[in-house]
Amino acid sequence: MEQRLNNHAVEAHELTKQFDRFTAVDHVSFTIPRGQIFGFLGPNGAGKTTTIRMLLGLLKPTSGTATVLGFDILKDSEEIRKRIGYMSQKFSLYNDLKVEENLNFYGGTYGVRGERLRERKDYILDMAGLEGRERELTKNLSGGWKQRLALGTAIIHEPEMLFLDEPTAGVDPISRRAFWSLLYELAEGGTTIMVTTHYMDEAEHCQSLAFIQRGRLVTMGSPQEIKASEMRGQVLEVDCDSPDVAIPTLRQLGLFEEVALYGALVHVVTQDPDAHHTLIEQVLRDKGVQVTAIDRIAPSLEDVFIASVRRQERET
Repeated sequence: MEQRLNNHAVEAHELTKQFDRFTAVDHVSFTIPRGQIFGFLGPNGAGKTTTIRMLLGLLKPTSGTATVLGFDILKDSEEIRKRIGYMSQKFSLYNDLKVEENLNFYGGTYGVRGERLRERKDYILDMAGLEGRERELTKNLSGGWKQRLALGTAIIHEPEMLFLDEPTAGVDPISRRAFWSLLYELAEGGTTIMVTTHYMDEAEHCQSLAFIQRGRLVTMGSPQEIKASEMRGQVLEVDCDSPDVAIPTLRQLGLFEEVALYGALVHVVTQDPDAHHTLIEQVLRDKGVQVTAIDRIAPSLEDVFIASVRRQERET
């Protein structure tokens, strides 16, 4: 068993995973500095979970290499598992056990017993706001409380690194914010966190990011670096009564980097927002679309992600 000591919690080089003729992860390379929150973004089926499962030693790569906390994912998977925590989207909890019983079970799984287990349970109950709920059946908890308990079971052994796979999927926005507050506390304490998500607002709070699409990395860097390097053009936000008419109408002009729907609004990426402001308004009104407002806004990560993916598709 060989551990390489350096400043990176994860080093992945050309990681590839094929299932028959389908390539789920395609020559992915990245590093995660120790103590960072690293966001791994992409739509469902992009390769996020497959990448994590390879790093955890649960899937053998078709090719490529990686280390986690200095340990080789092929040779030292057992050593890696002792030092990491993992929380899946489905919350690996036993619903017929009480809150305290889940903590006891996972503590025993990781070899946490006696006084240390009591201290860790007290810490987790306080951190997650679950004091007084120790004897409540887990199946009776709301989604937000189950989420916090699942995080507690993942950190009961004080891991050096956490892998969180879509941990906020299906959880209400208030619970999502509370959960991220807990992640910030853990990161400030030195825990490295790799989190997969498709919520772009969450990604804004990560220190570094990687976008993955169809198994390939699209871009990497801090949120600010990615916006600066990947966003070619500025964003006009169009508030109108018929986005379903506006989007194909604007796309047919062939003048814009991107035209996409964001909630009830249309985002137009353009190199010349001043000139195109009037044009957009006129073209849409000629189509019978009532325009309430057109505003220049700062690009969101979702704007950048869509623009990056579209550019990659054009170049391949």
